[in-house]
Amino acid sequence: MFNYTDHVRRLMEDIVRRVPALSAIDIRDVLVFARLGRSSTHGAYATCHSLMLPDSEPAYYFWRDRRTGRLTRRSEWFITRSPHVRVDDRRITHLISLSLPRFCDQTLAGSAKQDTYPRGADWHAKLDTIIHELYHVDPMGGGIRASVRSDGRPSAQTHTAQFFRDVARMVREYLDSRPDPAVSAFLALNFDELIRRHGAIAATTFSGFPSFPQRFREPLADQPRMPRAAHVVMLDTRQHQRYYTHADLETRQFLTRSTRPCPPFLHTGPIKGVHPRQPLSFAAHRDARSRK
Repeated sequence: MFNYTDHVRRLMEDIVRRVPALSAIDIRDVLVFARLGRSSTHGAYATCHSLMLPDSEPAYYFWRDRRTGRLTRRSEWFITRSPHVRVDDRRITHLISLSLPRFCDQTLAGSAKQDTYPRGADWHAKLDTIIHELYHVDPMGGGIRASVRSDGRPSAQTHTAQFFRDVARMVREYLDSRPDPAVSAFLALNFDELIRRHGAIAATTFSGFPSFPQRFREPLADQPRMPRAAHVVMLDTRQHQRYYTHADLETRQFLTRSTRPCPPFLHTGPIKGVHPRQPLSFAAHRDARSRK
């Protein structure tokens, strides 16, 4: 069995070592997991999720009569919070999700990346996606990295033309650093080719699959009486999990159009490589740099 998220994580560790613009990222703070994304449908290949966004301002939902405009009902007052994910006694700041098998089946042909890498191989599109998501990680603020325009001014948009140029530059920097080809070799195979070679594809998921940690609404303990409405709707908070640990992770087998729990004879045992400890020399290097 081939654990796809494990291999992507190991590749990410190599990338942040070799690409200066990403060197401040500590991969121990990032958890890579998979979601189902069929290759036959359109959608994201991968997504970066921040778990460090601050609580929102108090708010409420409301409904008005279309004819009179009068407030007919509203929700409780609430704030929106980020869940707390902790693995190996370390708080996770970011999640990066991969859509499988869609991510595996990326090609340059017919995509905007074809113009960026005119002589590139299809696996360069996957490498671009991985670096793209890593570039979203703000290692200082804990949120999503703020983008800039080509003149260096900050932009309210997440994806600017300069953002894509930066990603392409970092892809080339990584390739020019002459990394070990074995670290990224799996990217050269699409989903079906990986299955033929390894028999089955697995990935880390959360035990409530397909759910995963997302921001949730929490009612205020002291509810303001205003605005007045004929009916106040109570929020259903039962479905929102607030805390996650290593016990909430599992390995699932991914198929072309569906997923299933790993059969016992295919199970890899404890999830290895999902959140591996970095080599002591590398961790010491980071700690020393953080004190400068």
